[in-house]
Amino acid sequence: MLSDSTATATIIAEKPGMAAVVAGAPRVAEIAARCGDETEAARRLAPDVVEAVRAAGFARHFVPAAFGGAEGRFADMTSAVTLVGEGCASAAWAASLSAYAARYGAYLPPEGQEVLWADGPDALMAGALMPAGKAERVSGGWRLRGEWKYISGIRFADWVFACSAVPGKVGPDGRGEVRFFAVPRADITVKDTWFTLGMRGTGSDTMVLDDVFVPDHLTLSRLDINAGRATASTARCHTVPVNEVNALPLAVPVVGAARGAVRTAAEQTVRRTDRRGAPLREKPSVQTDLARSAAEVDAAELLVQRAARVADGVEATRDGEAAVRGPRDLALAVELSVSAVERLFRATGTTGHFESDPVQRFWRDVNTAASHVIFSFETAGSAYGAWALGVEGAEPGR
Repeated sequence: MLSDSTATATIIAEKPGMAAVVAGAPRVAEIAARCGDETEAARRLAPDVVEAVRAAGFARHFVPAAFGGAEGRFADMTSAVTLVGEGCASAAWAASLSAYAARYGAYLPPEGQEVLWADGPDALMAGALMPAGKAERVSGGWRLRGEWKYISGIRFADWVFACSAVPGKVGPDGRGEVRFFAVPRADITVKDTWFTLGMRGTGSDTMVLDDVFVPDHLTLSRLDINAGRATASTARCHTVPVNEVNALPLAVPVVGAARGAVRTAAEQTVRRTDRRGAPLREKPSVQTDLARSAAEVDAAELLVQRAARVADGVEATRDGEAAVRGPRDLALAVELSVSAVERLFRATGTTGHFESDPVQRFWRDVNTAASHVIFSFETAGSAYGAWALGVEGAEPGR
């Protein structure tokens, strides 16, 4: 039997030009789906799923080439995460956020990058993206203490980028400076707090740091990430402004899960009959509902793929457009995914409410993920509308 890495290499050899992470994604989806019950019960990814994510190349996809990484495209990551999402939304979410967190390493000083990837490019990352805790300046670095909530993948992460406001410093926009601090697993305490309706397997528990020292070479400014000012890389995945990436790592798992719900619902419908024993698949209303949900997911996938192409720099936009169209499109893609899955879930009837029914898990996961504040269409839509109408003082992506 081939190992994960050998199997992936074989697939790539058979399909020249296919990114490793795309070639490996179907195997991750298969393993994640098979381990679904274990993942749900543990409220974190099953160990086999974590290793499959690592073997597929998610960790190294955005790592600088100087450290053995792929410096890969956003379009490839989007395709890979969508495929994984068809099998398990939690696995797709955790894999996606871990891959995108690794991008942050490219903004560390060279000495810090050497530490981060000292054992190779497959170190798994997690990110605490909202400022929390306290950072105190000390000789040679910083001391961190406090709690950071909702850290997806923290249970398997080798490193976590903790975000915190820096006292006494003000950025060029007049706001207090925010920095990221790379913290190794050994310095982290995890508080078991992730008890949720959906997305249970993401293991998004609370990180606790108790007077942890982080040297200067393991810190970076959020302003550099926002502007795409990588330390020693000219790769597009490191130089793209963050507004052109926006909610991409969060939206794609939702679309993938909706795709999985459509496929699963269709498979179930083929086997189901109504009360009189007539095949449900022959009913025009059933056919139409499936068609509408499938079309909504197709539209959502087209929107996230376009956002990925813009982030890769292969699709042009007007000045300032990428920063506002991306959030608009991704918020709408999530709304479409919710609509599609809601329709499919209602059609399952009473049987769809049993924990053994896979559609109900897709429904729980999609609705839970969609509640993330970043998917507010009111916020994203107003920013796009203000830009399109030439409203003075409108802030891109806000």
